[in-house]
Amino acid sequence: MRLLFVADGRSPIALNWISHFTAQGHEVHLASTYPCRVSLELASLHIVPTAFSEAAGKESGAGSSKDRKRSFLRGAASVRARTALRQWLGLLTIPKGARQLQEIVDSIHPDLVHAMRIPFEGMLASRLRLEQPLLLSIWGNDFTLHARSNPWMATATRRALEAAGALHTDCYRDQRLAQSWGFSSQKPCVVLPGAGGIQLDTFYPPEIPFAGPVVFNPRGIRAYVRNDTFFSSIPLILERKPDARFLCAGMYAEPQALRWLDEYDIAESVELLPKQTRNEMADIFRRSQITVSPATHDGTPNTLLEALACGSFPVAGDIESLREWIKPGVNGLLFDPASPKELAESILMALENQKLRDTARQSNIQLIKERAEYTKVMSEAVRFYQKFIE
Repeated sequence: MRLLFVADGRSPIALNWISHFTAQGHEVHLASTYPCRVSLELASLHIVPTAFSEAAGKESGAGSSKDRKRSFLRGAASVRARTALRQWLGLLTIPKGARQLQEIVDSIHPDLVHAMRIPFEGMLASRLRLEQPLLLSIWGNDFTLHARSNPWMATATRRALEAAGALHTDCYRDQRLAQSWGFSSQKPCVVLPGAGGIQLDTFYPPEIPFAGPVVFNPRGIRAYVRNDTFFSSIPLILERKPDARFLCAGMYAEPQALRWLDEYDIAESVELLPKQTRNEMADIFRRSQITVSPATHDGTPNTLLEALACGSFPVAGDIESLREWIKPGVNGLLFDPASPKELAESILMALENQKLRDTARQSNIQLIKERAEYTKVMSEAVRFYQKFIE
């Protein structure tokens, strides 16, 4: 197959999916909405800056004066402010990006165009004059966070769903929501983990579970993650578990995280980590008794599946989509993301109940093998592609 992916070329989720098709020998082209460097064997790589993505800079090779300027611009506003800016003004960049993307499509003549998110990749693709089928992926907050942010994002979301010939979601909730936003129930759709599943040679449980009370927050700084709840719950946990240790990925030197450490006087118990590689993430999951996801908007977060595969007990915000994976009190716990007290009680319950953790560990490892193993998932994705193209 000759495939054109419209995606964020920095995203591990997108790249994990795309890499299967490059490894299988398909002709793969990538139109990235962010500046990036990609190690995959691509037939071509194109950068289509969208919604001020130039300000993000490149994932690698940073250090130039231009990159430092981009970092300054990113640091000048909170993540919520940057998200709101993109939601309100990002659509102004779509016409120019769509013209550039149309030229790429016309030169490649792909068998399939796959836009791997609605804002803003699906919105770009919805403006194309396509002879080829268009597949649209939904990410966990496309409907619940972005589409509802303002009337223009709502209209652009509906247009993307109407233009799509098929739909890929990572949870059943988003199939239902897609239809309420204008996607026809007569069109083909499939539910598969967004990153293509879990590679069990990387994410696997330890031979002997780590004994220390280690709590891992892998979500980083995001507009829809209630890290304020997470950090304010830590003093409550330390009152009963003074030896507990908290690891936070993607928060190294983040000003807001540093302020929380000072505000709650918890610096000795918390380690703010830089962005981690996949192997580093797997190692942290294996030595964490608890993995916390204090998000308010999610589909099926990849970090949740990785934690389950590594045997770390999940404590997550109570979101409809997560109930497709977690049965509260059986293989995990769910809490109100706005309640530090409820989060603290959930973490303490899990830390103090080894039988619950042991039972959940076995159940979750089997769950990933059955529903989210990478080879199984991507084989189903290939079949879906082929059937849709035909």
